Amino acid sequence: MPRTVPSTVSSTGPSTILFATDLSADNRAAFARALRLAYAQGVQLDVLHVLDPFLPRRALLDVESAVVEDITTVLTDLREDYALEAPKTLIQTVTGSPHVEIIREAHERKAELIVLGMHRKRGQKDLLVGTTLMRVLHSAPCPVIVASYQPTQPWQHILVPIDFSLTARHTLKEALIRFPDATLTLLHAWTLPGEHELGSQAYYAHWREHELQRLREQLTNEVDSLMRELDGVPDVELVLEQGAPCDVLQAYMKRHSPDLVMIGSRGQPHHVSQLTEMLLCEPHCDLMLCRAW
Repeated sequence: MPRTVPSTVSSTGPSTILFATDLSADNRAAFARALRLAYAQGVQLDVLHVLDPFLPRRALLDVESAVVEDITTVLTDLREDYALEAPKTLIQTVTGSPHVEIIREAHERKAELIVLGMHRKRGQKDLLVGTTLMRVLHSAPCPVIVASYQPTQPWQHILVPIDFSLTARHTLKEALIRFPDATLTLLHAWTLPGEHELGSQAYYAHWREHELQRLREQLTNEVDSLMRELDGVPDVELVLEQGAPCDVLQAYMKRHSPDLVMIGSRGQPHHVSQLTEMLLCEPHCDLMLCRAW
């Protein structure tokens, strides 16, 4: 089925942000975030809705018209709510499987970001499996933002869980380049062997302090090395906390309420990390998932 608006973006055309909507009220915050990002970055906003291909053709034409009208109305309302000029915008409908068409459009338009709304089945991780959201996260060719909070302002406090992996390094680089005005906190969860058995011993405590200092120096060197590759990036705060990554991240978020958490995907098809699963089930803030490289 042809798109509602013909494409004007070529392979060498302007950058785009792709916002995929299911037209639900829950998607309004994500729509507003996509609009704000496109406006702030001076790029085109492509708004996509995937229609059921099994609808009768006459009904499909009526639904398509109603969808475009609804998206246009919401776009106007959001511009007025946030007093924003409209970025260059393309509204389109396609038929097919939602996650396949979202990924296809991201490839065809060389989208630099995909923005989705948070899945409605919060707190029920078993129900996330097989959803459009999870399938897009698995297969997206670019970073994916899952937004569920009204964007009253740009993200100001961004939390990036890090380790020594290539994935973490790439995610940090994305954060530094995309959000140079935000405050970045790098969070590393650490554990040491023998803590349970020897944690009360004086010699072990001395060894632990030495190891933590060595860990901090190594992480600092990693961050400094990356920042030297970039120009005009802000200083970042490095926080080391003891415990399992999920526990440390959850506790830190409850204490400090970041606006956005950025994590890297390990690039494993049909697999989601425990961190990602936790953030989707208990969304204390928006989430951005980056490719491993």
